[in-house]
Amino acid sequence: MTSQITLYHCPHSRSTSAIMLLEELKAPYRLHVMNMRKGENREAAYLSVNPMGKVPAIRHEDAIVTEQVAIYIYLADLFSDAKLAPPIGDPLRGPYLRWMAFYGSCFEPALIDRWLKREVEDKKTTGYGNFDDVFNALMGLLSKGPYLLGERFTALDVLWGGALGWMNAFDLLPKRQEITDYVALVQSRPAALFAKQKDQELAAAQAD
Repeated sequence: MTSQITLYHCPHSRSTSAIMLLEELKAPYRLHVMNMRKGENREAAYLSVNPMGKVPAIRHEDAIVTEQVAIYIYLADLFSDAKLAPPIGDPLRGPYLRWMAFYGSCFEPALIDRWLKREVEDKKTTGYGNFDDVFNALMGLLSKGPYLLGERFTALDVLWGGALGWMNAFDLLPKRQEITDYVALVQSRPAALFAKQKDQELAAAQAD
């Protein structure tokens, strides 16, 4: 019996997708909810968990895991019965880890470049080239569909489906039907609908 996971969560943040993942995994968990508008994620109590003040973060027994990609890898491997992570030895394990790492190490930095209108003058100076490079790599993957590893839904899709949905909502990405269709597919899952509803309820409670 796996010990309960504590998820540190702020409504209307990237940790909403972590709720979806925990639901997909059927993991035992509790939410430690903070009010980001009041700066509760910047208070000493939480900074002792994550000095960056960011969510999500999880506590599992004596382990604290921060950084979204690390959390997803950790949880999907921990709750392996849900089969949301190809195990070591599976030919899909390499692509799974590649695209997990690609999100944090390439896609987000390049997206921030684009948002800040910060041109990469020499692609050799970055680890990801520029936004066009990473966006085209992603589009090449999405065009194969329906999920990022083909027919197999994994924790990778929870990560990217949530992130791309948020980015689309704020017009941070070029408009592409492949992204719209992929986000709709992932966010139509019962776990995604539950996470969205739960997040809305928590946000409403904080608005009182």
